[in-house]
Amino acid sequence: MTSTSDQLRASLEGLLAGLPPRGAAGAVERLMAGYRGTTPGPAPELRDRSDAVAYAAYRMPATFEAVSAALAAFAARLPDWTPASHLDLGGGTGAATWAATRVWPTERPTLVLDRAGPALDLGRELAGAPAAPAAVRAAEWRRHAIGAELPTAELVTVSYVLGELPEAQREATVAAVAAAGRAVVLVEPGTPDGYLRVRAARDQLLAAGLTVLAPCPHGASCPLTVGEDWCHFGTRVNRSALHRRVKGGELPYEDEKFSYVVAFSDPPAVGGGEPRVIRRPRQRKGQVLLDLCLPDGTTEARTVTKRHGAGAYRLARDTAWGDPYALPGG
Repeated sequence: MTSTSDQLRASLEGLLAGLPPRGAAGAVERLMAGYRGTTPGPAPELRDRSDAVAYAAYRMPATFEAVSAALAAFAARLPDWTPASHLDLGGGTGAATWAATRVWPTERPTLVLDRAGPALDLGRELAGAPAAPAAVRAAEWRRHAIGAELPTAELVTVSYVLGELPEAQREATVAAVAAAGRAVVLVEPGTPDGYLRVRAARDQLLAAGLTVLAPCPHGASCPLTVGEDWCHFGTRVNRSALHRRVKGGELPYEDEKFSYVVAFSDPPAVGGGEPRVIRRPRQRKGQVLLDLCLPDGTTEARTVTKRHGAGAYRLARDTAWGDPYALPGG
């Protein structure tokens, strides 16, 4: 069976094949120069279809993988829950719509809202590609101004959007999605600033009465010290030949770093969260070093060795960055 990531890659390659490489490279460079800026504000304008295609080629695979990872962590916490509807705010070309389909393949009403007409047009075009799954093809794409009233949905996703907004608009946006969604998933770049935006949004969601389900195993304040550390995770993004050409890279993959939070307004009883690995595990001879965020709202650096037992050691050795982890005894 073809995976959703393969379907997205095939749909993107169909678009890229019709875009001159020189034009694509120039559009990518102009757009990414703006996206690399450090001052919060509107993202560079997508002026036309070429800009939208260049942006999708450059950013959509990484956004898709990051949102997929966040949604998969959510689904692991509530394995019996499936969203009956999906609202993707600032969804542009639809990466989060594809990601939600990857995690929950069943068809549902999906509404993608964005202020950029060319991005929405391209998202609609991608959704209509022969390779697109049925749940993506059924999505609706609509222009939306930040601050306008939001319709309600079981699942609301907001990915790589908060960093484009000034602080007051960020707070208003988080308040709006907290009121509109039963489940809210926010994803930002895995930078110190991206983490701070997610941390502030997490506090706001908790204050609004939502329960945090991932990545945090608790609803206490984030235990990390601002300025010394930040909570982020990583996911591998496979690059196609066309993707490498547009990005000017040679490796067949890249690693996308992201920060995220998943909150739910009225979750069923799921019990306490398990400790989560918040940095890449370090393996030494006969031992594995894990940095954990714990259900009591603290962090712990734990070393697991063969003395903990073969099963515990094997579990630690096979645990990846971002995974939940059951503490061994001893």
